[in-house]
Amino acid sequence: MDGTPNSIAPPSDLGLWPPVPYESPLEMPVQSLRNWRGPRPCRVDKTPGKRRTAIARVFVFGGALVLSLFGINEMVRVVQAGGIVGLKWPLLILFAITYSWIAFSAMSGIAGFVAGFLPEHRPEPRPLKSRTALVMPVYNESPARTFGALEAMAEAVAGLGAGANFEVFIISDTTDSTAWIEEEIAFERLRHRLAGRLAVWYRRRYKNTARKAGNVADFVTRWGGRYEHMLILDADSIMSGDTLVMLAQLMEDDAQAGIIQTLPVIVNRNTLFARLQQFAGRIYGPVIARGLAVWHGRDGNYWGHNAIIRTRAFADCCGLPDLRGPKPFGGHIMSHDFVEAALMRRGGWGVYMVSWLRGSYEESPPSLLDVAARDRRWAQGNLQHIPVLFSSGLAWPSRIHFATGIMSYLASPIWLALLLTGLALALQARFIRPEYFTHDFSLFPAWPRFDSERALQLFLITMGVLLLPKVLGTIESILDKRVRTKSGGAVPIFASMLVETLLSAIVAPVMMLIQSRHVIEILSGRDSGWKTQRRDDGGIPFREVVRQHWQHTLIGFIMALAAYVISPAILAWMAPTVLGLVAAIGISWASASAMIGQAFRRAHLLNIPEETDPPMILSDTARRQDIAIVDLPEVEDGLSAVVADRRLRELHERLMLPPPLRPRGKPDFEPVMAAAKLEEAVTLDEAMSWLSPKERMAVLSQPKLISSLARLKDSPDPRCIVQAANDPEPKRVG
Repeated sequence: MDGTPNSIAPPSDLGLWPPVPYESPLEMPVQSLRNWRGPRPCRVDKTPGKRRTAIARVFVFGGALVLSLFGINEMVRVVQAGGIVGLKWPLLILFAITYSWIAFSAMSGIAGFVAGFLPEHRPEPRPLKSRTALVMPVYNESPARTFGALEAMAEAVAGLGAGANFEVFIISDTTDSTAWIEEEIAFERLRHRLAGRLAVWYRRRYKNTARKAGNVADFVTRWGGRYEHMLILDADSIMSGDTLVMLAQLMEDDAQAGIIQTLPVIVNRNTLFARLQQFAGRIYGPVIARGLAVWHGRDGNYWGHNAIIRTRAFADCCGLPDLRGPKPFGGHIMSHDFVEAALMRRGGWGVYMVSWLRGSYEESPPSLLDVAARDRRWAQGNLQHIPVLFSSGLAWPSRIHFATGIMSYLASPIWLALLLTGLALALQARFIRPEYFTHDFSLFPAWPRFDSERALQLFLITMGVLLLPKVLGTIESILDKRVRTKSGGAVPIFASMLVETLLSAIVAPVMMLIQSRHVIEILSGRDSGWKTQRRDDGGIPFREVVRQHWQHTLIGFIMALAAYVISPAILAWMAPTVLGLVAAIGISWASASAMIGQAFRRAHLLNIPEETDPPMILSDTARRQDIAIVDLPEVEDGLSAVVADRRLRELHERLMLPPPLRPRGKPDFEPVMAAAKLEEAVTLDEAMSWLSPKERMAVLSQPKLISSLARLKDSPDPRCIVQAANDPEPKRVG
């Protein structure tokens, strides 16, 4: 097989082509996090834009420091009346942490807003010279959705004349036997539909060691040498042809670039929660992302998908070690993307975001509960970064990225502690006799008092700092004629911002408790596992919503009662938090409702340009996904289908790769058990009822076991033969 970018299978030869190309391995040595003897990661600093990055960093970090000191000083003046004693100290410390966090975000948003008025270098498109793999990791996904999106992206690239410069490579970690067979059918269909325009490959891993990171590493070590670049997608990723080609061109033009990240826009969702996510990401997202890009410079981060990577640099720098200790902190690294960006940067390669490049899309989980399930994995992965934060040789912005990710989940328990401390102080002032004179000598009593007027001013200032990035994003969107027009106008955009802010404020206390629970579970040693993410707009049964949220509602009532007993004014002060918790069940149920989401759309609220005027790639993706749903057969049971259909069995065995070598004398458990059960089974139904899900996968992984199962289908039941032999000769009638 020719290794040049022009080697695309002609339609007549597709049946003879293997599922994967010849292996072109790259060594991927495991990196040490403790010891780094390489050079300092400074080579990428000698590039245009260094001065702009330095100015942005001084502005963001300096401004955040000044703003934080101002807020903390105001809080000191609030609580110092009567002296800072007792619970006032933890209240002050917790406030300082949370306020500094939002001050930093606000300054980054200001930097992004200002940078929007500065010119960006955008190269003119030109023919490509290199070959890039569109790598799609899948894990028990809907083949019609993922393969339909791949077809749309591939056709878009081929339509630009770059079909020879790209190849689609599906790397599956699917663990469900039916999903595996559906993937193979969808792959064969996709390969025929793209024949002559773009090469398509498919590999399913036998053991999904290290999850997605291990899946990508397996691809790199076996086929990475075939591709100069790999563009990592997610199962819900969609990217336009212009964007894919431009990313490859940017990589070719920048020999020091290791990872170039795009800003994915959330699209294609109808539920209320997803529409909130879409609006926030599209309206506020560009300002926030541009702010990150401008101070990150070439010390940026990687979000795990919709980014292009220099393959050989990735192999050299990003072999991930297992962390010491048991799960959840030990074992393989879950949030691998942050670590890969840091190691790539440590190796001297640039990592940056092109915030000006449009045409990159993803989808949002459809409900609050789905986000909570995803957040459980992300929380564990980010908290795993605590020891990684102190790894040897990392650039200081990489450590900031780790700290930011860790703080994004610790912020919830810190906020909860802040609320409980404030409530405890109010209870103390109301019911406990204060200690007016401490053990230290003092002529004046230590009255437990607060400056209420200054507290109100500080609250308003804090809200202003918190909402500033949203306000700036809204202003920028209104000033942009296309965004303003396609989103319904200035008034609907402003009204949508108010709606999104209000609903997000109500949801925030629920997420605070959910994330706080996640952190507690992780610290107590509970692992998150690896579950398939729900991607459709179907609602959630009300009983399940009640089961997940009754505790939040109960906590809300308890907090409301405690606040009311202290003072109606305290209850009014805590109303946003209490309201969100008391209404948790209704909020969560409504968040999963497509009907409510569509009602907002009809009211011209929460609309985004990609929804009212979809780009061609989104429309084409939806059309091809609908066609795939019709074309692809519905497989009820993958193993039964392979046994029953000879042509499907031939396809499956042709696409099956040899299993990895194992040590002699250490057979895998599932194949051995499956073989023993098939040996004892008398009928096909009996064998199928005995096999566990993992044993079904083991049977599908070995042609000999498939043949054994097929023989049971074709053989008569021996028990019937014995019964017939023992029956007396039937009597003649008449």
